[in-house]
Amino acid sequence: MVELDQYKYTLSTYEKPLIEVGDSLDLAGKRERIREIELTMEEPGFWDDNDRAQSFMKELKNLKDVIEEYDHLKMRFEDVQTLIQMGYEENDESLIPEIEEAMELFIKDLDELKLRTLLSGEYDRYNAILTLHAGAGGTESCDWASMLCRMYQRWADKKGFSVEMLDFLDGEEAGLKSVTLQINGENAYGYLKSERGVHRLVRISPFNAAGKRQTSFVSCDVMPDIEEDTGIEINDDDLRIDTYRSSGAGGQHVNKTSSAIRITHLPTNIVVQCQNERSQLQNKEKAMKMLKAKLYLLKQQESQEKISGIRGEVKEIGWGNQIRSYVMQPYTLVKDHRTNEEIGNTSNVLDGNIDPFINAYLKWNAQNSET
Repeated sequence: MVELDQYKYTLSTYEKPLIEVGDSLDLAGKRERIREIELTMEEPGFWDDNDRAQSFMKELKNLKDVIEEYDHLKMRFEDVQTLIQMGYEENDESLIPEIEEAMELFIKDLDELKLRTLLSGEYDRYNAILTLHAGAGGTESCDWASMLCRMYQRWADKKGFSVEMLDFLDGEEAGLKSVTLQINGENAYGYLKSERGVHRLVRISPFNAAGKRQTSFVSCDVMPDIEEDTGIEINDDDLRIDTYRSSGAGGQHVNKTSSAIRITHLPTNIVVQCQNERSQLQNKEKAMKMLKAKLYLLKQQESQEKISGIRGEVKEIGWGNQIRSYVMQPYTLVKDHRTNEEIGNTSNVLDGNIDPFINAYLKWNAQNSET
């Protein structure tokens, strides 16, 4: 049958990429590391240090998950081979829809695993801390910041990630002047580092009585939430610590005590804020952890180019600096200006469907790294 010949040929073109993905995952190295961890777990006193034990357990699970995912992918490949062979032997056209479905599932899983191999940066596997700041555009930009906040929350939900709101500042009339989210999930930083930069919105402003088209800007900064002790020592004299009253997410209530914390590191002018925790002490501990993570990344870089690869260039939140434009009038289009990836359904993107942009960025970044 012609259809079987075509499926057989198509499947054969994926055999080499499947092997290459396995090689890039270094499965042999991962199996050896699993063996080392399991031997360590058998040592006396392993469970005495709970934090260390949990760290090993998490690493072990991640390693086994990758191997299991690749083995599952190989199984899908072999399933398609088997179905095609059955089709030849039984000359049964009724197997064609089943072969087509199995082929589509295999290709989808292979593409997803290929992208996972691009998440090999030192910090890619960590949770992400994402901060949005409204820029030029006043109330319109504050509303745009709240729209982006919802977009990232929706994206995280679709991924099965959890979201914590660490800090926020409401706009004077609507929206958010700033907001900081911690997005928890495997490779959250690896995915979201693509979102770092200025995001531009073009639409008919609901805050403009004349119904004119308006352009708004919001900056997005993304940092990994580094879990282990970075060893960074901070001089107390280099810090300015301010306290303020924290408010419940969405303005549900305002605390009577000043439990929210803002820390400014004077030598670098890095500012971190946290109001999510229940006490001032907990907020300070979280803010200090965020500050140490930022300082650690800065310390590890030997040049501004390397710093840009992790934290991103600091740009003015306005014209000419956007990484992505979201147009709602006079037409609908979302375009990433780095990769030229485009999607015509703006509402769909703002509902959290940003994976095409993330995937395009990962591929673009890998290609640029090779040149």
